[in-house]
Amino acid sequence: MDSMPNIRVVLMQTSHPGNIGAAARAMKTMCLERLYLVRPQQFPHANATARAAGAEDILANATLCGSLDEALQDAHLVIGTSTRSRSLAWPQLDPRTCAERILTESAAGEAALVFGPERAGLSNAELDRCHFVTAIPCNPAYRSLNLAAAVQVLCYELMMRAQEALKFEVVEPEEPLAAAGDLELFYQHLEQTLIELDFLNPANPRYLIRRLRRLFNRARLTDNEVNILRGILSATRASRAG
Repeated sequence: MDSMPNIRVVLMQTSHPGNIGAAARAMKTMCLERLYLVRPQQFPHANATARAAGAEDILANATLCGSLDEALQDAHLVIGTSTRSRSLAWPQLDPRTCAERILTESAAGEAALVFGPERAGLSNAELDRCHFVTAIPCNPAYRSLNLAAAVQVLCYELMMRAQEALKFEVVEPEEPLAAAGDLELFYQHLEQTLIELDFLNPANPRYLIRRLRRLFNRARLTDNEVNILRGILSATRASRAG
């Protein structure tokens, strides 16, 4: 089958270079090619090359990024991976539904699947950048799934859903969905406006802003909607200044 060109796998601050190579191997076996590495501790590295075992081209073409925002700049769908329980729940997808969602939306734009560091996983701030979260079901008494194994499982689901693509309808949005970079600018604009309106405590903004992110991420804002909302924010600030 053909590769899935609009889907990227993003690894955050990977500590062991062998896991990068093994993830590249997992991707290539499942027809995925685009690997983004955010601040890996060691890369390039001989262990990464050895564990790639024939997927050295994935490593050679990997995109190195200084931040998660850089890795997601033009992505219209972002799904993070996490098994940790959180005080504020993220919208959840099981791996199979996650794969279907990625394939459906990647037909019209860029999609990213994000994996956190081996020990801690994705932080709340990093999950704030995600529209959805997915978790691989596993033994509740032993949730220690290796990073590359997690990449393999989710890439397998993507390939299986791609092979069954005719069984579900690919629905393109009526308008282009907003990219992650544009959403981040909107969230910054929103936070600053709420602070100026004395609606948000600048010393502790995160919980409310996190809830607002969940609200707007569920809505799947289009480019036009983001522009309208930012226009409202700009008019509100101008009115208050006047």
